[in-house]
Amino acid sequence: MRDDRFCNSNCPFTRAIGTIGNKWKPIIINVIGTRSIRFGQLDAIVPHISRKVLTEQLKELEEDGLLERLAYKEIPPRVEYKLSEKGLAFLPILESIKEWTSKYEIAPNPKKSFQYFE
Repeated sequence: MRDDRFCNSNCPFTRAIGTIGNKWKPIIINVIGTRSIRFGQLDAIVPHISRKVLTEQLKELEEDGLLERLAYKEIPPRVEYKLSEKGLAFLPILESIKEWTSKYEIAPNPKKSFQYFE
């Protein structure tokens, strides 16, 4: 859930954290990357997220202009998600975070690990 105190701050960094600062949004952005993807695919790729939370996060990303929702008038209905220009501009930042993590992390615990980013 979005924290409006962060999103409405006078500080640009605080507003940015308010937009992308929870654990799921950067993961969802990274999983989508440069492709279009359906909800069911996202649900299968991102472990440990409920469908309700995934739906909420996708809606907030769309409201914040990071994501585009493409609804096709078909039977059954088909919806795909893709990053907007603003969302695509966030991908290099995620790459920098991954590089920073690889450089400075202590050996990860293989029993608790799972891959979102490969």
